[in-house]
Amino acid sequence: MNIVLIGYRGTGKSHVGRLVGKRLKMGCISMDGRIVEKAGITIPEIVQRCGWPGFRDLESEVARELAGRDNLVIDTGGGVIERPENIEALSVNGMVVWLKASVANIVARIQRGTERPALTEGKSFTDEVAEVLGRRTPLYQAAAAFEIDTDASSVHEVADQVVALWRRHGGSQQPS
Repeated sequence: MNIVLIGYRGTGKSHVGRLVGKRLKMGCISMDGRIVEKAGITIPEIVQRCGWPGFRDLESEVARELAGRDNLVIDTGGGVIERPENIEALSVNGMVVWLKASVANIVARIQRGTERPALTEGKSFTDEVAEVLGRRTPLYQAAAAFEIDTDASSVHEVADQVVALWRRHGGSQQPS
């Protein structure tokens, strides 16, 4: 069984995923990293060449691939929930945990990032985050078995919460 971390960029999925993987002696895989590896180009280049639908096609392919593996912490991209088939695949063999944060905290955490192109045109960064998060929140809620608010917690505290959920609900992995 896998642990699947979902949520908007800046909610801590990558950092928490690495910590949880180490604590539970599970592999940790970034879906975005796997997409870049498969495509051989960066995400902005994928979007420029293929558009968001082309990127989402690659994302769905990687979701199916990782769903077939076991004993992983899967750090998903923020838009993985845009296609229901991704969550259907990942949840068959995965405990889905939504890491969430407020718009203000997300903006503060990611505003200098350049790894992803804009999702909306003609809006301020804060307005874009608010709009996209507003649209995605019901999708995250529907997809997640568990929710963790990351606003007031350190990455170590969030990782502790994920590990506790795993022990109670997901798997029998124990750290040494």
